[in-house]
Amino acid sequence: MILPQSTGLKFTFAFFTTLLLFGLPLNASAKKLITEEWQISADKITRYENPRSIIAEGNIILVKREKLPPKSSQKTQKGTDWAILLGETPKPEQVTPKDLETEGKVRYKTQITIKADWMAYDITLGTIKARGHVDILSGEDRLYAEQGVVNLSRTTGVFSNATLIRNKNDLHLQGKTIEKTGVNTYHITDGWAITCKLKKNETPPWSLSSSDTKITQGGYAVMKNAKFNIKGVPVLYSPYMTFPVKNTRETGFLIPVISASSNNGFGINLPFFYNISDSADMTFYTDYYAKRGFMPGAEFRYVLSPEDKGTFAGNFLRDRLSDPSETQYYSDTGFTHTNKDRYWFRGKMDKSFGNGWTTRVDLDIVSDRDYLTEFNSGIYTGFEQSHKQFLNTFGRGFQNKTADQRQNTASVLKSWPGMSLISSLVAINDVRHHKASPTPLWQLPGVDFTGASLIGDSDFTMNWDTSYVNFWRKDGVGGQRVDLYPQLSAPIPLGPYLESRAQIGLRETYYDIQTYGDGTWDQGSNPSRTLYKIHTEIGTTLARDFGIPMGEYKGINHKIRPSIQYNYIPDVNQDKLPSFSGIDRVAPDNTITYEINNFFTLFKQAGILDNDATKDYGYLKVKQSYYLGNIREKITNDTEGNRLPSDETDKSLSPINVRLGWIPIEHLDVSYKTDFDIYGHGFLRHSVEGTYDNQSGGLVDINYQYDKLQDIEQINLHLKTWIWDNIRGEYRLSQSLSQSVVNEQDVSVLYQAPCWSAELRSTYTETDTAIYLIFNLSNISTPFGMSM
Repeated sequence: MILPQSTGLKFTFAFFTTLLLFGLPLNASAKKLITEEWQISADKITRYENPRSIIAEGNIILVKREKLPPKSSQKTQKGTDWAILLGETPKPEQVTPKDLETEGKVRYKTQITIKADWMAYDITLGTIKARGHVDILSGEDRLYAEQGVVNLSRTTGVFSNATLIRNKNDLHLQGKTIEKTGVNTYHITDGWAITCKLKKNETPPWSLSSSDTKITQGGYAVMKNAKFNIKGVPVLYSPYMTFPVKNTRETGFLIPVISASSNNGFGINLPFFYNISDSADMTFYTDYYAKRGFMPGAEFRYVLSPEDKGTFAGNFLRDRLSDPSETQYYSDTGFTHTNKDRYWFRGKMDKSFGNGWTTRVDLDIVSDRDYLTEFNSGIYTGFEQSHKQFLNTFGRGFQNKTADQRQNTASVLKSWPGMSLISSLVAINDVRHHKASPTPLWQLPGVDFTGASLIGDSDFTMNWDTSYVNFWRKDGVGGQRVDLYPQLSAPIPLGPYLESRAQIGLRETYYDIQTYGDGTWDQGSNPSRTLYKIHTEIGTTLARDFGIPMGEYKGINHKIRPSIQYNYIPDVNQDKLPSFSGIDRVAPDNTITYEINNFFTLFKQAGILDNDATKDYGYLKVKQSYYLGNIREKITNDTEGNRLPSDETDKSLSPINVRLGWIPIEHLDVSYKTDFDIYGHGFLRHSVEGTYDNQSGGLVDINYQYDKLQDIEQINLHLKTWIWDNIRGEYRLSQSLSQSVVNEQDVSVLYQAPCWSAELRSTYTETDTAIYLIFNLSNISTPFGMSM
């Protein structure tokens, strides 16, 4: 039977197939069966009975639909916490309106859409032959071809002169023949691939071509006779290559970094990334420097939850330059180390046990005091990059790279409402060139118990800070110390417009002195100390709205808070006490301090100061102390901890401390700090910082510091901007103006193309000058998988 043919009108023909025709097993149980529907539309459709087939011509659209179950609440799939942090959280399947069709109360979702100019559908075999502008959309994959054969029941097929575009990672594949072998799996003959979007007939800036390529279910492209091409020209060859074609972390080589340095010579680092599991991975570093030798390294990371994670890394170098015969090297750098075996092992770990129990581990072990200064700017493993990485991941980085007594700690924290208990072990990695007695103090262990609690129904609050430490050192004086510091405070009722508080604290400190190695002590084995502190303060807050319009804001709110504080600590002789930390030397105090703090807030509506209707505009804080009696002669620092002029210990007034902050426009933040001496020394110190960050690649950060007493005048500058549409420049400078020395200077230029980028970076320090060349390929630069 031949159906009537349409002429000039769109004709839609819908048909329902049997389970057998669409490849479902005959013995399939009823509970597993899914009703499917194919719907076809074309300018012209002809049906034949023998053999049973359908011929369609012109603007053909063949759609496979899946019947959806009734609406129900949808639960989000659970993903690993590691995946959450890396943005890999599995999401529940989304049904968009364009994919959804409703017929009565039955809902259908579009699974496959096939378009072509001509199509023959063999009902018996369940296959389609199509030619002319073949276009198949299936999930995240889209395939274009001149012609092809599709098996509808298995959703497989073979296509000629075809292009496959996968939305995930913008994967673009072309081949003389592309065979769809299964769900998201393909076999490509004489083809090439690139992981970014291309315009029609555009020559790819780079590509990976091969005689035979298989796209696996696991998300890999496996290539034989693979070539890496630039603008279609082969530059590298490998008989076998794999690379990931999905957006999750995959095992493989990362893009290498090439460098050249005055101290290191030519260098290359080809990292290898190993994906251990969904919650753990490792990176192996293969740094090689022509003048120094091979410097292997490794980094292990795991994340079980935001509160349960760790990162541990290490590098080792048998340094050919660390030899007294290398006189030029030591003369140019000023370094003092002579050890050939050089290393840096570092790591951090957070672990939460629930019920308020938390553990932290911090490791920082370096071979010599010059290592972190010399290897500061390495792209993957340098001190600066590691410090930023750990700071972003754990909220804490490392000590300054020049610190020569580096702390390694392991601590356990237990917290309750208003209280906390911390027990910690502290070991010191001493990298001083000339190690002398006494050696650094270790804490084995240290325990701190702090808290605050209201006393019954009264207004009195009890605060306490209690600590026990066992100090150990190889040579010198150590021992045990118990420090008890309870404090009692309460408000003073002086009226509804004044805020006041009084506090008194009693400090008792006990010692059990021990000597180690060549240490000596002749002041008694159990000294002690008793101190007390009195603190009172009184203040008030005044506020007023001013109708000064500023853009979208209708006015400005000004809060002014004047306050006066009094502090007293008696002058107690502590010369017969050991000096383990700052607790052992408490400076006397007898000062009156005034503060005038001003805060400015823009508002959209007067009287409404919630976050959505306001914006911080600035602050101005002024502070100064008056020293009573001869207490100024007993101290060398002011209330801010700054050193005082040596000829002013008999003066009564401290320098005036001023702090200013201003946010004049969006993205611009300006701050200024200064201390002004009223006895003729003028400005003792300045600090000016301005930051403009437009959140789209433009950054200006200027910091200027001046300290007359310590002879410091320093400027730090960070600039970043897009020079052209696809070229970004970045500049960093750290310069000592007082010594006319450039401490560090970095310049980089990044070229960002649609499918790749290249960065040329130059770093300069007093001891070395280096140049780095860094490449990135779109979507596969981390990692770039290559199997050998």
